Amino acid sequence: MPPTQLAPLTLDTLQDHMILVQGGEFTMGGESGRDSSKPAHQVQVDDFLMCRYPITQALWEAVMKENPASFPHPQRPVERVSWYDCIEFCNALSERQGYRPAYLIDRDRKDPDNKNKNDDIKWTVKLNENADGYRLPTEAEWEYAARGGRYAQPFDYAGSPNPNEVAWWDHTSQNITQPVGLRPPNALGLYDLSGNLLEWVWDWYDSAYYQQLAQGPQPAPAPAGPDSGEYRGARGGSWFNYGDY
Repeated sequence: MPPTQLAPLTLDTLQDHMILVQGGEFTMGGESGRDSSKPAHQVQVDDFLMCRYPITQALWEAVMKENPASFPHPQRPVERVSWYDCIEFCNALSERQGYRPAYLIDRDRKDPDNKNKNDDIKWTVKLNENADGYRLPTEAEWEYAARGGRYAQPFDYAGSPNPNEVAWWDHTSQNITQPVGLRPPNALGLYDLSGNLLEWVWDWYDSAYYQQLAQGPQPAPAPAGPDSGEYRGARGGSWFNYGDY
């Protein structure tokens, strides 16, 4: 269905934009690109839901009562939000819609797994696996969805071998984010997974993590990232990145 026939992503339409991603086994990473994405290894993920679009400014503002974005437009993706901001957003959205929040946040306890000396926040955040609320995808879930899940094609980008067809990036974005859903979706009907805006994932980032997974049992069962790290992961490329990001 063309994006012009889809309702804008708002608090009222969110449920209509949630897409079931059926789980399965896939090849994560590859032998080309950045060293941190090597080597390719087998991973198993379970079923999960993912929003058709990145979170729009309209949805963020409806939940958080503020809009921090540098490029104001209700249907552009919200930017200038930290990983902690997104954790709070997920919980607030869950409460707003009657779900049990996915995250247990202790703002008074510094997270011993956070090795970033420049992070003054360091909240301890744990996932409540018994909750039914919204959460960030793991990096494995994100990549599985971006590749098209069970309908994956051997493309370098989500839905095409050509970034100009599916992504807003340095050469196409006009140096600004664009309203979500203007480029074609991937095989699952998910938009903007190869550009427009980088997307936070749950995992800690570790440049050697893929190597560790590749040396373990295959497929790795639902990996959720390293136990600790200095930074949280972000995936997808953005309006200011080159096409090989």
